[in-house]
Amino acid sequence: MKYFYTLLFLLLSTSVFAYTIHGNIRSKDGKLLPYASILIKGTTEGTTANSKGFYSLSVEAGVYTIVCQHIGYKTEEKKVTVTNENIIIDFDLEMQSYHLTDVEVKAGGEDPAYEIIRNAIKKRAEHLHEIKKYQCEVYLKGQLQLRDYPTKILGKKVDFEDGDTSKKKMVFLSETIAKLFVEHPNNAKVEVISTRVSGYSDGFGFSFPQIFSFYENIVKIGTGLNPRGFISPISNNALHYYKYKFEGTYYENGKEINRIKVIPKRKYEPLFAGYISITENDWRIYSTELYLLKEQQMQLLDTLHIQQLYVPIKDKWVLKQQVIYPSGKILGFDFFGSFVQVFSHYEIDPTFKKKFFDNILLKVYDSANKKPTTYWDSIRPVPLLDEEAIDYKKKDSLEQVKKSPAYLDSLDRKNNKVTFSGLILTGQTFTKRKTKESLSINSLLDAINYNTVEGWVLNFTPTYYKRYEGRKSLRISPDFRYGFNNKHFNSSIASSYSFGKKYLNTISIAGGKNIFQFNNNSPIQSKDNTLATLLYTRNYLKIYEAWFTKVSYRTGLGKGFDFFGDIEYQDRLALKNLDNIQTWRKYNGRVFTPNYPIELGANSFKSHKATIVDIGLRFRPGTKYIELPNRTINIGSKYPVLTATLTYGIKGLINSDVDFSKWNFSISDNLNIKLGGQLRYKINVGGFIHAKTIYAPDYQHIAANRTATATTYLNSFQLAPYYAFSNTSNFMTSVHVAYHLKGLLTNKIPLLRKWNWFFVFSGSALYIQPNVQYYEGMFSLENILKVLRVDFIQSFGNTNYNTSGIRINFPLE
Repeated sequence: MKYFYTLLFLLLSTSVFAYTIHGNIRSKDGKLLPYASILIKGTTEGTTANSKGFYSLSVEAGVYTIVCQHIGYKTEEKKVTVTNENIIIDFDLEMQSYHLTDVEVKAGGEDPAYEIIRNAIKKRAEHLHEIKKYQCEVYLKGQLQLRDYPTKILGKKVDFEDGDTSKKKMVFLSETIAKLFVEHPNNAKVEVISTRVSGYSDGFGFSFPQIFSFYENIVKIGTGLNPRGFISPISNNALHYYKYKFEGTYYENGKEINRIKVIPKRKYEPLFAGYISITENDWRIYSTELYLLKEQQMQLLDTLHIQQLYVPIKDKWVLKQQVIYPSGKILGFDFFGSFVQVFSHYEIDPTFKKKFFDNILLKVYDSANKKPTTYWDSIRPVPLLDEEAIDYKKKDSLEQVKKSPAYLDSLDRKNNKVTFSGLILTGQTFTKRKTKESLSINSLLDAINYNTVEGWVLNFTPTYYKRYEGRKSLRISPDFRYGFNNKHFNSSIASSYSFGKKYLNTISIAGGKNIFQFNNNSPIQSKDNTLATLLYTRNYLKIYEAWFTKVSYRTGLGKGFDFFGDIEYQDRLALKNLDNIQTWRKYNGRVFTPNYPIELGANSFKSHKATIVDIGLRFRPGTKYIELPNRTINIGSKYPVLTATLTYGIKGLINSDVDFSKWNFSISDNLNIKLGGQLRYKINVGGFIHAKTIYAPDYQHIAANRTATATTYLNSFQLAPYYAFSNTSNFMTSVHVAYHLKGLLTNKIPLLRKWNWFFVFSGSALYIQPNVQYYEGMFSLENILKVLRVDFIQSFGNTNYNTSGIRINFPLE
């Protein structure tokens, strides 16, 4: 028992003798200084003030020298002795004064800032790579607030379900404590110790440190702001893009520091503006205070402010803190925020165990999001604002209320009301939150179509969805289809069950009787075909009827591998066009074609049975994962995606008539060429191993398109007929390449750069052995009104399908 009391005494002693040094940080004129850095001198240990200048630092009894720093102000030190009580230490920082007396500037001569920048550029690569390995602890806090927002979007009321009608509100707040491990040039890993999201106790917050290194030539900031990245003020070619002004020098801890004003030479280039401080003689970055504006080709945001502060450790300099302030206005949502990262407990050149760096980029420990409030109050280096503390308390309480059956039922009653727009235009979803169930129905606009075989069609496709614990979920989708003119009723059902803690597994089963396109990948949308039939006397849709059963399985295998396979039986039945086909607009000399691919001939299809097996493997080298306590998430890789499939038509299995086998291999990637934009490509090769007995649905088909709406770009030919290139060749290949300039060139054209429209140059090629060649060249304008893309296309080759056309699309990429 005495050992228990001894241990208890030690624990209490640790608690008793932990004190806080806290206070406010202001300028001499009383202005609160947000996110000022507080350090214990001689270490990288310390804290950071919150956005209202308040700090709190936990220490044991002892004597300390506290160093207070804020960009643009003189560093101040205060010696303090901590004995047996908490201590209040306020700082009133003096505005930094910059000295120009030692600098000679000749009339009409070059500003001395240029020589400093040249020296920094010369040392850039050395400073970028000088620390080969390190580990540290990171505190991350992100918050996003609204100043205003619309009451409705697309006719639907905007409701945050928080009981607060105020236009000013905090919509996101999270904190994370993590360990960061880095081994240059390619290895990094983050282990999340604790994380929390306001109002979402099961959530995982903003957890991966995003370090913006201005030692890089091109600074990548997310993926959506500008895929080309932004040019660093000390990049190798910075002098071509920036002007500089020497603001003066100042001294910190005996170190002379040069403050340089950074000025973009031109608008509509991906450039920063603001200030960068460079140390004298060794030419390191001491601090940054840089801005990005919309006119610097920044997407989504109006402004982005980046502050960084570096500190010395041994003979190296490390990032102590980084704060970014985004703000913008999108669809009436006027928002602003701050994302803080505080780095501490640096260890330079640590020894990592063998295979420490694996394919897990971010690991969240079990119960990391279950820490109590007392834990956070004792551990966070940046004190909460009053409004942040209130937000946690309010939303965490509201979350418990939202879990109550009565509240969930009230939400369901409110949101499950049938609306005219839901029934007619968008579809409707009815939820039962208490049991995590939903039922979705398609709209009448989607359900009613017309084709030359069935006439007017009503296709009702409700979907039932049930979510269980973890990743388990069940989806059931019946399909009811009635052709009013041919009097055929078809019904089928498809279901899928997903499960798996580490990697996602999905089993799907479907069966019944339904309509299939001759290309089972369904390249023709029913609505597009309806308009083409009724308005232009074009029946692109070629269909047959089939009794079918299909079983599929997909699973992640780890290390970049995914497996998929299915077996399907179809009893295929031929269908004919109606005798009396409706059209709203007649064209002289234009008639509807028969209901089979006329390019393949009538003999390419007759009623038959087919049992087909597909197996495939997808591999992406270097794939990285996020490992959460209950799942593993694939986040991709910098390497291409490789996919291989084998397809067998098995004669005699369930009376199958088909007898064939074919293979396909594809490689695709999205290459970031920085200022040059993005290059995307996909290459397919394949062919039949044998084709003894085969019918049109099992030919090799390309993804073609004859409608005004563009289809998937890296998988489709936008002007090709749907079945003109369907074949049973033992070899065929297709190549799709798209070069997205992402503002390159258009930033030189006045109107286009103002509207932020981008150019895209694309090309597609098809070769079918022995001598069929087809090509498409495309010039596109994208980012029109942020959502629209227009394509101008020309096709050519040694076929009769040489034409030109225009396509439009709303790409979600």
